Amino acid sequence: MARNIGPSCRLCRREGMKLFLKGSRCLTEKCAYNRRSSAPGQHGQIRKKESNYGIQLREKQKVKRIYGVLERQFRHYFRIAERSKAVTGLMLLELLERRLDNVIFRMNLANSRPEARQLVQHGMVYVNNKRVDIPAYTVKLGEEVSVKAREKVLKSLREKFEALKDRPIPKWLEMDIQNVKAKVTAMPTKEDVGFPIQEQLIVELYSK
Repeated sequence: MARNIGPSCRLCRREGMKLFLKGSRCLTEKCAYNRRSSAPGQHGQIRKKESNYGIQLREKQKVKRIYGVLERQFRHYFRIAERSKAVTGLMLLELLERRLDNVIFRMNLANSRPEARQLVQHGMVYVNNKRVDIPAYTVKLGEEVSVKAREKVLKSLREKFEALKDRPIPKWLEMDIQNVKAKVTAMPTKEDVGFPIQEQLIVELYSK
């Protein structure tokens, strides 16, 4: 499976904001963005006026990097959102939020989405008691997402959940930490994303 393997902090610097790609590390003094927030490259500190296309492109790149998807997959989500009866931009964000790796991240069982993706790929995640090892799986309303592993691993996940208690769990998930599972009780909204996203810019970019 294709994925970004370069330095995560360069992505935050390029987008001009913290994307929390390294989870709780981004809240500490070790965060590279705190030490140097200018864009990467020898011309990174030079301020230049962005064109309309440049602004739209940066918005798309920002959302792709937040959820850890590449261009082909992102464009696939956009096409699904475009064909739906809902508002295209909002449906795009909903589809990204409903990714299985994002659900594990939202359940506070992982520090970051890459860490949540690893849990899924290792075969520890079940949807309605059926093992699913595809991070891009789209959860549906009423489905139950759980983690099944050795008690030692489950204990570690509960401890991680406790350590991340300051990070709110979205209202569309009903969490049961004792059994390490959650139920999808509603569809996610733009407010659940947690980042300032102008999804209309992405729609305008792909509509050209």
